Amino acid sequence: MTDKLHLDRAHLHHLVREMLRIRRFEAKCVELYQAQKIRGFLHLYDGEESIAVGVMDALEPRDAVLATYREHGHALARGVPMAPLMAEMLGKVEGCCLGRGGSMHLFDGTRRFFGGNAIVGGGLPLAVGIAMADQRLRPGAVTVCFFGEGAVAEGAFHESMNLAVIWKLPVLFVCENNLYAMGVPLADSESQTDIYRKADAYRMPAAQVDAMEPVLMAAAARRAVEHVRGGLGPYFLECRTYRFRAHSMFDTQAYRSREEVDDWKHRDPIARLRGWMRDNHLLSTDESDAMDAEIQAEIDAAVAYAEAGTLEPVDQLERFVLMDSVVQELAP
Repeated sequence: MTDKLHLDRAHLHHLVREMLRIRRFEAKCVELYQAQKIRGFLHLYDGEESIAVGVMDALEPRDAVLATYREHGHALARGVPMAPLMAEMLGKVEGCCLGRGGSMHLFDGTRRFFGGNAIVGGGLPLAVGIAMADQRLRPGAVTVCFFGEGAVAEGAFHESMNLAVIWKLPVLFVCENNLYAMGVPLADSESQTDIYRKADAYRMPAAQVDAMEPVLMAAAARRAVEHVRGGLGPYFLECRTYRFRAHSMFDTQAYRSREEVDDWKHRDPIARLRGWMRDNHLLSTDESDAMDAEIQAEIDAAVAYAEAGTLEPVDQLERFVLMDSVVQELAP
């Protein structure tokens, strides 16, 4: 595996730890959701962790990130602290968005994490706008936009790709192709199932990577970011992946078989990298146990912080509702 990307022991440990943090954080979110402490929608990232970790590992603080509504992993990998992230999940004022965003609308301006977006493909035109501004104000900065393969059917996808090439914008388009647009199989929604080939229509460089192989994913992300940061214009990266859990907590998964899911779980990116590292004496049992304990302690602290947080008072619910403020100002 290391012949595909030369990583030292510490870097490999970092990749495993960050993927595990995401997987364990979301497992705790499922528990809290079932206990009705997390409400609303919840879209989980199990199986796709190597994409967020691999891409964020190649970025710098000056770069911008736009995510999908399946964005817990993106936020954690970008460095959003787990405690305010968990508080946001529980709708507490101490959350990263004051409890107003919840699972689907995470945001952290200090880390240039411009949030999840509940609109399919909604982040694509935003990425073009941010990249245009950065092209002038932050030379060398890269804007990364994550989206699922279902978003390529949106007009905004094609408009954004076209403009990014025409204006030679520093955008990295990252398609997380998990083979199902909600419950619609890829072959039933796209005549061209190699999504990266759609970039050809816009003369945009593109590549496809097996995201179930974390080292391959990290290498592809690094190459893509270097291309964009080098002033060569936008780049399209299709990441072939698979979500182990349902589309959302309300999804019965009638569109795929248990056998299919089990087959993909045998390709779990975390288990594959962790097992390879053990086999090659790069991760000892003691190191693995210590890593698990460290992550569990972080999750426990985040849950305690969130549960001790406060709900916004009812009389404050109209804060930030701009139309209400305008009406009051214009009232005679």
